[in-house]
Amino acid sequence: MSKKYPRYLTKSRFKLATECPSKLYYTRKVEYADQKLEDSFLMALAEGGFQIGELAKCYFPGGHEVHTLDHAEAEQKTLTLLQQENVIIFEAAIRYNNLFIRIDVLSKRGNHFDLIEVKAKSIDSDAPAHFLSNKGTIYAKWKPYLYDVAFQKYVLSKAFPESHVSGYLMLTDKSSSCPTDGLNQKFIINTDEHGRKGVKVSKDLSAEDLATEIMCRVNVDEYIDIIYAGAESKGKQPLSFIERITSWTDHYVRDEKIHPIPSAACGSCEFYTTEADEAAGLKSGFKECWSEALKWSLEDFNSPTVLDIWNFSKKERFIDQRRIKLDELDIDDISPKENDKPGLSQSERQWLQVEKAQEKDESTWIDRDNFSSEMASWVYPLHFIDFETSMVAIPFNKGRRPYEGIAFQYSHHIVYEDEKVEHKGQYLNTEKGVFPNYDFIRALKKELEQDQGTIFRYSNHENTYLNMIHRQLMEDVNPAADKELLCAFIRSITKSVGSSTEKWEGERNMVDQWELVKRYYYDPATNGSNSMKHVLPAILNSSNYLQEKYARPIYGAAGGIPSLNFKDWQWVKKENGKVVDPYKLLPKMFQDVSDRDFSLLTQEDELREGGAAMTAYARMQFEEMGDYERDEIQKALLKYCELDTLAMVMLYEGWREFI
Repeated sequence: MSKKYPRYLTKSRFKLATECPSKLYYTRKVEYADQKLEDSFLMALAEGGFQIGELAKCYFPGGHEVHTLDHAEAEQKTLTLLQQENVIIFEAAIRYNNLFIRIDVLSKRGNHFDLIEVKAKSIDSDAPAHFLSNKGTIYAKWKPYLYDVAFQKYVLSKAFPESHVSGYLMLTDKSSSCPTDGLNQKFIINTDEHGRKGVKVSKDLSAEDLATEIMCRVNVDEYIDIIYAGAESKGKQPLSFIERITSWTDHYVRDEKIHPIPSAACGSCEFYTTEADEAAGLKSGFKECWSEALKWSLEDFNSPTVLDIWNFSKKERFIDQRRIKLDELDIDDISPKENDKPGLSQSERQWLQVEKAQEKDESTWIDRDNFSSEMASWVYPLHFIDFETSMVAIPFNKGRRPYEGIAFQYSHHIVYEDEKVEHKGQYLNTEKGVFPNYDFIRALKKELEQDQGTIFRYSNHENTYLNMIHRQLMEDVNPAADKELLCAFIRSITKSVGSSTEKWEGERNMVDQWELVKRYYYDPATNGSNSMKHVLPAILNSSNYLQEKYARPIYGAAGGIPSLNFKDWQWVKKENGKVVDPYKLLPKMFQDVSDRDFSLLTQEDELREGGAAMTAYARMQFEEMGDYERDEIQKALLKYCELDTLAMVMLYEGWREFI
């Protein structure tokens, strides 16, 4: 018989409730679908949360760790340690009634507590902390972190009412530089005898490694006071911070759902069902909430809603007005307006999406005139590039800063004027502790400087990273011998970003296919999304040319399309009359990650890059693994990145057919 644990409102459940109180009812219930990663290791790995947590402890020598996961045992061990006059505790377990927290670092000096929450997020300690807007409200990006500390401070203060509590965020410091080489390799992920993953700190960690702290502590008591004094008015009446905690705890302990209030945030709710979930008998918390609040039937959920409209700022307004289905909107609600650029403006595209939904028009729309003019400016051969990148919390090398970008992989396809396609080149560096950016640029330069052909990217990512590497080259205290050549190459194929002191636009500035999608092309099958993960299946299903070409095993075949990673590969396969998403044809990148979690890692939108690749890179950097597993992951990385640029080629070929 399994042990039954008390229903405590913990830090993670409190965070969930701040997103939406109704979520408390659905969390951890096996009968409901949950689209968040099941593997907490994967959730924290890519952003460096594990390593940062362990590094933070190293800055508090003599601290005591409360290892046990059992609530009662952890609480008792904490209380025993707190009998000391002065003590530092890691993962201190504190309970007040039905509120339970584990504090990252708790420092007790007599009657004073320093409550320190460690986050894998960066701040510049040389600049004032910008937590508040000009209106005196907390910025949305900092709200979850400050609310987290506020909740913990409340619980700790209630548990020890005679003590004084100061709340801190401990964050990586962008103004600090790493004191030594190889620091990040001294925090390696390993698996214990119970199968739990954790961080093993190397015995070689030295005083020099910790001499310059790359993290800083920020006192946040003034912001906590603002949180305590404020009230949230969504619902019948405003509730103070303390009233919300009381209400959430009461409902959670009784396992009673808080009445749902539909909002634009419902569009990102994780408690929805996919077709596979429904086939498996799982229930949708999202549908239950909207059925309860809006009196919707299951049939109502078949209608597209304002949640589906791309980049639409008025969702909240129409939900509050209960004009939620696209059939309930008219042209004045969108107010489409032209701008000074060719193709569709944002509002015109939004109305096109609504109009097609209302008319049940599933045909593809393309702006042939403007697209033809755009294509006429392109110079052959055409180059299609895609980067895989990471931002490691603990730098690889001395002098580097936390979360400096790492460009570890690219793929490069070419389309020639005679329509020949070739996977021309690739780069991958996963060697542990190596800063690859300059070799990455050298390899890319060598491939792209052979001609003056037009270069394509998808979204802003490649331009942003090339600007960043330009800045790294210019600021490096040990400059590369070919710095000027590399910087000149970067400037020739990019446009300077807004934060750059030097302004430029290169003569071969990359063409952004994402922008072309937004202005010249719309397929209702994408449901408003401009992510390549939605655009690629849509164009494969609408283009006869692509279906006929790639239904044959010509990719990587003799006399077919040259490939560096595939042989005799067939990209177009159909199930139930629809082309299967090509990404689903690729091998698993991780054998020990569930299909569901891997699918979630690859569900990226047009502004968020490569969750699966970033996770793979982090695992190869920080996890203990054998040569075979490492080799298999590298092979998978190469195939996935190659498909990323082939997808760009297919998009171009489909457009060429339509025009």
